[in-house]
Amino acid sequence: MKKNVAEIIDVCNEIYNKGLVSGKAGNVSARFGDVVAITPTLKSLSQLNEEDIVLVNMEGNVLTKGKPSSEVNMHLGIYKKRSDVNAIVHTHSPYATGFAFSDKKLKRLEGFGEIKNPYLPFIEYEKPGTDELAKSAAEGIGDDDVLILKNHGVICVGDDLKEAMLLAVFVEESAKTQFNTLMLNSVEELD
Repeated sequence: MKKNVAEIIDVCNEIYNKGLVSGKAGNVSARFGDVVAITPTLKSLSQLNEEDIVLVNMEGNVLTKGKPSSEVNMHLGIYKKRSDVNAIVHTHSPYATGFAFSDKKLKRLEGFGEIKNPYLPFIEYEKPGTDELAKSAAEGIGDDDVLILKNHGVICVGDDLKEAMLLAVFVEESAKTQFNTLMLNSVEELD
């Protein structure tokens, strides 16, 4: 378990250093059988130690010291719906979250798996940390690996932490590309 906790910290540092989260935003979890290791609430992902990671069971009961992320029920809801998911990375990355706050849909670009739908799925805004968000996210992600949370952020899931993290990076890079395209297409050329 110690190696798994160290991997969560590595992923947290990576997504923080890449600018996918800032301040005390975002959360990361990984499932190991009937136990979920999750980042704590109200602590920057850039400043975590092994003892900060909180272990909970699938009912949300805390098994170690510390207080899990306020989004723990969202993570647990997804794990309960998706037996193929063993890792979740929830970011507030600037470009993808910009799309989440806009009326523009985020296209699913080539480069990370099969394109089943032309746009990434999204759910309407629910207050962070609520049971309503947890239920809506668990339903909304369906069989997809990404979910846009309107006016909030992005959830990426995977078989392992590396896969979920790489997907979060790819989604943000896709959002940057689409933002730049929208900006360039909106500028009239001067003669």
